[in-house]
Amino acid sequence: MTPVQGIDIDRVSAWLQANIPGAVAPFTFDLIAGGRSNLTFRVTGADGARFVLRRPPLGHVLATAHDMAREHRIIAAVGTTTVPVPPALGVCTDDAVNGAPFYVMAFVDGVVLDSPEKAALLTPEHRVAASHHLIDVLADLHAVDVDAVGLGDLAKREGYIERQVKRWSTQWEQSKTRELPAIDEVAKRLRDRLPVQQGVSIAHGDFRFGNCLVDTEQGRIAAVLDWELCTLGDPLADVGYLGVYWYDGEAANLRTNDPTPGGGFVPYADLLERYATRTGRDLSDIDYYVAFGCWRLAVISEGVYARYLHGAMGNQEGIEIESFKTGTEGLAERALAAVRRLS
Repeated sequence: MTPVQGIDIDRVSAWLQANIPGAVAPFTFDLIAGGRSNLTFRVTGADGARFVLRRPPLGHVLATAHDMAREHRIIAAVGTTTVPVPPALGVCTDDAVNGAPFYVMAFVDGVVLDSPEKAALLTPEHRVAASHHLIDVLADLHAVDVDAVGLGDLAKREGYIERQVKRWSTQWEQSKTRELPAIDEVAKRLRDRLPVQQGVSIAHGDFRFGNCLVDTEQGRIAAVLDWELCTLGDPLADVGYLGVYWYDGEAANLRTNDPTPGGGFVPYADLLERYATRTGRDLSDIDYYVAFGCWRLAVISEGVYARYLHGAMGNQEGIEIESFKTGTEGLAERALAAVRRLS
């Protein structure tokens, strides 16, 4: 059997047979997604049954940054609600099995809309329907009673934005490769105008089309993926972050890993109106959260750029390195424009 990097085939196969009902060996393991995030494998059993296995990236250092048991706990809890997630099937915390913890969930059919070209997979009517369902799913997630589903102790409930601004300001100081006054000005404005948190919700942390499976035949979200940044916090952080990835016609706001530049999706303002109607939340200061989302993503992009410069991520094409540099600058300017609209 051909070796698969990141999978001890014999030990993982034995674990699957012992712990996942209906799992029949031998299995094939195909990498679906890799990179700096968690690795995702499609597992196919001898009978054709498919599962999905998630494990931390190879060579990871901080286990807390890629906590498989935590992620499994979240999707298992959310799976008891109407929010569509892949059913959680089992978790292995014994490093002896595969060198790192992993968890297994059911395979869900669907397409990840992670480029403008992918918009073509949806009819014009389904682009509108998918837009509406995406924001409805987010509203439903934010309506989940965290105590009722057993996630009440997942994280601190209050002061989410204040902690996040402090955390990412520190991250900027540690990773910046040059001075960017826009980053510093946005940070100051965010600190000076901390919003009142409107309740406590499950905050996904990276909610967008690129982290969902879409049923392109129905124009509906089949499953929300990538829960590794999930915590308890301010629900409007997710709403503002979605605005970072929603194309509004401005060339500077185009993101290559999002389908909305492909056209036909509803305007961001319509999403906000639909969310406000469904949840009753006040979105009059949503520009604060859009600014925060752009600013946080700018700091993350700078961290990637810094690691490239320091040789921590191997040989890369120069154009890719430059894209992180310019991406940081563009996001910083978008954040500044958004936070200035609050004045």
